[in-house]
Amino acid sequence: MAVVTFEKETTTSLSQDKVFKVFILQSDSIIPKIMPQVKIEFVEGNGGPGSIKKTTFGQGNDAKYIKSEIEATDKDNFTHCYTIFEGEPWQEGLDKTSFEVKVSASSDGGSIIKSTSKYYPKPGCEINEERIKIGADKAFDMFKAIEAYVLANPDV
Repeated sequence: MAVVTFEKETTTSLSQDKVFKVFILQSDSIIPKIMPQVKIEFVEGNGGPGSIKKTTFGQGNDAKYIKSEIEATDKDNFTHCYTIFEGEPWQEGLDKTSFEVKVSASSDGGSIIKSTSKYYPKPGCEINEERIKIGADKAFDMFKAIEAYVLANPDV
């Protein structure tokens, strides 16, 4: 089966600079503050391209952990690319999932966050697109939680 691409977009009143700083550059330290059950650690590298991080989720989550590799972070163009390649449970028949997150300024001073994900199935396997949508909704729920934290703590 071919690669399945999924796009999701959301807006925020936070500026492009603030969103990129908080959601991309500082998310590894902010997420555990608002979700103490989540643990994020680098198992290779220091956060730059090629770094591998493990995110462990607490009780009540469908996933126990995921491992991802940072592909690129472009501060000038407000883009961040990474690939999830392992997890428990891992989706049957899925080789990896790549993500590109792009933050754009909106005309009202806020920003638009667009995520493009590509799901790479193993040969002969089908991808459940409904499961993709559910996963994307959960990821954007985390975004909304971070946004609320930043709005309540503007000095972050």
